[in-house]
Amino acid sequence: MGILYSEPICQAAYENDFPKVRKLLQENQNVNTQDGKYGDTPLIAASRAGRVEIVRYLLRKTANKERTCLHYAVKRRFSFLDYLLIIILMPVLLLGYIIMESKKSRNEMLIRMLLNAKADVNATDNKGNTALHYACQMKNKRIVTVLVKANADAFIANQNGETPLDIATRLKFPQIVALFQKKS
Repeated sequence: MGILYSEPICQAAYENDFPKVRKLLQENQNVNTQDGKYGDTPLIAASRAGRVEIVRYLLRKTANKERTCLHYAVKRRFSFLDYLLIIILMPVLLLGYIIMESKKSRNEMLIRMLLNAKADVNATDNKGNTALHYACQMKNKRIVTVLVKANADAFIANQNGETPLDIATRLKFPQIVALFQKKS
């Protein structure tokens, strides 16, 4: 089901309704309209749902790359349906693996797109976490590497006093610990 936004443009971005997003913007809807319930903008809603084409369109329309759009892109996980398809299709010519890699690549492309549009790689959310905190929590080496190459700071402490390096150490993620130590 997902999220139900009060702003039509946010809901359209979340649901991947490209024609409706385009129509609302052509009718002078503000590209940076914030939803009254969640405070999300269309860019955040699209990032939350992994809507690459809509994110690309909104960035071209000069959407504000504020706050947490990068956080949501990093925190994207597989849905139950994705896992189900992977499990069912894994034995059949490794199609499950191909689906999984495709989803990972698509998410990585979304993150790179936001970074190329100058989203603040070190922006913090209401818990003091950066996108790098979330990537380390998910043990996602691919995304951690992308964020580190974009100059993500591994030493920013969240409200609990924990840095991305602390998280990687606590979760026994030696490749990332080594990457952070090499970078510093």
